[in-house]
Amino acid sequence: MDFILHNELVIIVSRLLLAVLLCGLIGLEREVNQHPAGFRTHLLVGVGSCLMMVLSLFGFESVIHHENIRFDPARIPSYVISGIGFLGAGTILVKDSTVRGLTTAASIWVVAGLGLIIGAGLFGVAIITTAIILIILITLNKFESLFLQGRRKSLIEVTMEKECLLKVIRCINSHDGRIIMITTKEEDKNELKVKFELKGKEQIEIMKELYMIDGVQNFTKL
Repeated sequence: MDFILHNELVIIVSRLLLAVLLCGLIGLEREVNQHPAGFRTHLLVGVGSCLMMVLSLFGFESVIHHENIRFDPARIPSYVISGIGFLGAGTILVKDSTVRGLTTAASIWVVAGLGLIIGAGLFGVAIITTAIILIILITLNKFESLFLQGRRKSLIEVTMEKECLLKVIRCINSHDGRIIMITTKEEDKNELKVKFELKGKEQIEIMKELYMIDGVQNFTKL
């Protein structure tokens, strides 16, 4: 009996430690890149998910053999997957038409699944999955920076005096920008705000030109 308990303890501890290692690697990548959910969050989600799977597999062995008791080991893990969505939603930030944090939310969800498969003893699958996730987060991020940055569009808001509106519009049109909205303040009808969309490679040039226009007060990248 003592041997069985000792053997189970070794199995459980080894799975928890592997969850710490693999989920920690993913969390470290998020932490280094200063995302909302970093090292500790991913670590806790991964270890917690692993713990729930261990509980499902080993926690009810004393009663599972009774004839009148039916137990589904997949029930507790299924609650982990559905419940982790609330935590992931907290990392998503929406401002105007810009959405941030989706990748971090997805990484939290994947780490929860990673913790579950480690708890189930699928170590090979867990290691391969971790490698794939890190390749996606690190390598593809560099690929996007090199090849897709110039094609991405950014939202920029310019605050200015009413008299320079035509100059600002000409400047935006010359850089193939798309005006989305022009607004004015109730308390100051002479002040306008122009919100427009622009390709990434044009941002530096247009900001230099806007800065040279008399009446432009400030501009903000949204």
